[in-house]
Amino acid sequence: MAKQHPIFEPPTRLKTNQTKIAALLSVCALIGGLTACAHTGGSTAAEPPGLLRVHPTNPRYFTDGTKNADGSLRAVYLTGSHTWNNLIDIGPGDPPATFDYPAYLDFLGKHHHNFFRLWSPEEVVLYDAMHNVAPQPWARSGPGTAIDGKPKFDLGQLNQAYFDRMRQRVEAAGRRGIYVAIMFFEGWTIGNKRDRFKYHPFHRDNNVNGIDGDPNRDDRGREVHSLEIPAITKLQEAYIRRVIETVGDLDNVLYEIANESGNYSTEWQYHLIRFVKAVEANRPKQHPVGMTFQYTSDTKFRGTNQLLLDSPADWISPNKDAGEWNYKDNPPPADGRKVIVPDTDHLGGIWGTATWVWKCFTRGHNPIFMDPYDGRVLDDGALPRWESVRTSLGLAHQLARRVNLGAMTPQGALASSGYCLAAAGKEYVVYVPGGDSVTIDLTAAPGSFQVEWLDPREGRSRAGKGVAGAAKRTFQSPFDGDVVLHLKVQ
Repeated sequence: MAKQHPIFEPPTRLKTNQTKIAALLSVCALIGGLTACAHTGGSTAAEPPGLLRVHPTNPRYFTDGTKNADGSLRAVYLTGSHTWNNLIDIGPGDPPATFDYPAYLDFLGKHHHNFFRLWSPEEVVLYDAMHNVAPQPWARSGPGTAIDGKPKFDLGQLNQAYFDRMRQRVEAAGRRGIYVAIMFFEGWTIGNKRDRFKYHPFHRDNNVNGIDGDPNRDDRGREVHSLEIPAITKLQEAYIRRVIETVGDLDNVLYEIANESGNYSTEWQYHLIRFVKAVEANRPKQHPVGMTFQYTSDTKFRGTNQLLLDSPADWISPNKDAGEWNYKDNPPPADGRKVIVPDTDHLGGIWGTATWVWKCFTRGHNPIFMDPYDGRVLDDGALPRWESVRTSLGLAHQLARRVNLGAMTPQGALASSGYCLAAAGKEYVVYVPGGDSVTIDLTAAPGSFQVEWLDPREGRSRAGKGVAGAAKRTFQSPFDGDVVLHLKVQ
């Protein structure tokens, strides 16, 4: 973990810690930069997460209803790392080794992350014959033997142990101040691996209920992520209802319909988004529902970002798209039509850079990272390049806690770098790829500004000389490499 200074640590209540932060900045600046200050390390005390809804005046973000010092609604910035086996165990054993969930939460806390996707693979064997998957939402009580040699599924009986685990893990994350997006279904395997559906509970040879999720016999089972088979839709709705009954009273919950299920799933996903909202409409708490990119290797089944924007979802995770704006290389400014959660999973698979994190931050997005973590499923989580991504996600989250994010919008034209998040006339966060100098247009900002430089690689901060507004101002970075500049009116 890169060095961090208390100015990055999210205060338990921002309004009660502003004086302390200002004092730390002043003292550290006098002795030559924030790296000279003492730091105790580790994560700070977590603030209990509040129930999310789309921010009414800045719908690029969610809010939990708490207020800033000026009485405005606080915006909640979501960011973090997620990994494939954080709910269902995946591995070569039978059963696979239990995922060390407490260690995973420690890892997220260490990096100051506050959000992850809780994965739910559907097949009992993944990727190759060496990756077993357990437990599953449905009971394996037989009679009869499924293709993997174990008892067949009774799709009329849900597996309570699965839902007990889900409840325990979401509660534990909430105690750490972390939000969880519960994934109902997983579509990547169905869309991309022809021989994997034979391990799905809805395969005709794997259940006692006469359910056949592959009526056209193409060994894909894409029909289970469509509205083609009403009996399957009813089973899926019963499962979703049980999930809501299991965690719907908790505040730190979001929902996601399916990971990377192709465009054949569009109407099915729209239907299930509306179904979740209808079920929760009669409950005390309603939670945000998301739709993520519809990827398949076969381009004719690949979705579009427009299908996500047209959906009834509250939040979406897009693909990179082509053209001037590209969520991987040059993220478009968020316009508030949806809360945008760019996910490296949909932009490059096992991919991510610190530069991408800060581009997303200053364009009004909530970036997250598909993390190899401990390397037990795919790739190697210990590779150094992943640590820079994790660190930047956490530093961006800490900075988001210190600014009045709910008042800020992407305004790239104000900065020569093109990456600027601003409450015009009051506060600016500018990302400068490559560092060096940057010019900011303050002609509409007549006040005087505090200047703070942030080194996103090391977590260092340095106070700069205050500057007057009412003109274009050029700033020279005190650090080598990428840098973040924070201006706040005095």
